[in-house]
Amino acid sequence: MLRPGNAGSNDAADHVVVLAAALAQLPRVGYRKLMVRIDGAGATHALVGHLEALNTAIRRVVYTVGWTITSADEGAIAKLPEAAWTVALGQDGQSTPGYEVAELTDVNTRSGWPKGLRLIVRRCHPSRRQAKKLTDFERSTGWVYSIIATNIGFKGLKGVRGSHTAQFLDVLHRHHAVVEDRVRCNKAMGLRNLPSQSWQVNAAWILAANLAADLDAWTRLLGCAGEAELEGAEPASIRAKLYSIGARLTRHARTRTLRLAATWPWSQAFAACWQRLAALPDPAT
Repeated sequence: MLRPGNAGSNDAADHVVVLAAALAQLPRVGYRKLMVRIDGAGATHALVGHLEALNTAIRRVVYTVGWTITSADEGAIAKLPEAAWTVALGQDGQSTPGYEVAELTDVNTRSGWPKGLRLIVRRCHPSRRQAKKLTDFERSTGWVYSIIATNIGFKGLKGVRGSHTAQFLDVLHRHHAVVEDRVRCNKAMGLRNLPSQSWQVNAAWILAANLAADLDAWTRLLGCAGEAELEGAEPASIRAKLYSIGARLTRHARTRTLRLAATWPWSQAFAACWQRLAALPDPAT
């Protein structure tokens, strides 16, 4: 979404607009159960209030949002006993020593927020980059902290065992980091640079770049599944290995044949991707 250069960050109104655009793309069949994850300082009264308002008699919306830590939050964290902390889990379900999570809900005072809102705090030893931005509290404890807010209650998600625990909620929210990977790839496919001083030209450029990024993502998802070198490839790699492959298009007996270079290392991967994409059903039918 193209915005003026002086537009503020973490603007609740912009969050609501982007969320509405995202929900509009969902198929109606899956619209009754929604999960929204917003990183950064997503826990604003306006945005959380909007998320709560999305819940209706026939639609359930759960969410996790980033929480800006204040001195009051640090005071609440300081009250947690060591026994309250448990080792965090990775996306593979394995423990990650050095990273710990705890329930902060009953310790922190949250006036003005929706009833049932939970706070989960995570701590880890600061990296060299984080060490430059530590608060006095973090320096004194030797940990760097982050908090998420969620409306997933102490009973968890229906049918999902362990989904009520702080460890599960931490993993659930942190999986949202895949968005950052897509943002990085989108920038490499044109979003990094705007070509003109004209707003209209730049808006068209962003649209074209987004279309290219979508095509790239779906090509790798649907056509390159199982290909270790391609399904997670960065734009520069996927261009060199798949999109820029040397080939000749020939015609004979009213048939067109794409002849791939036999010496190209990824010829078989290209052919497999092509066949998978060609086998997909026509979305119009």
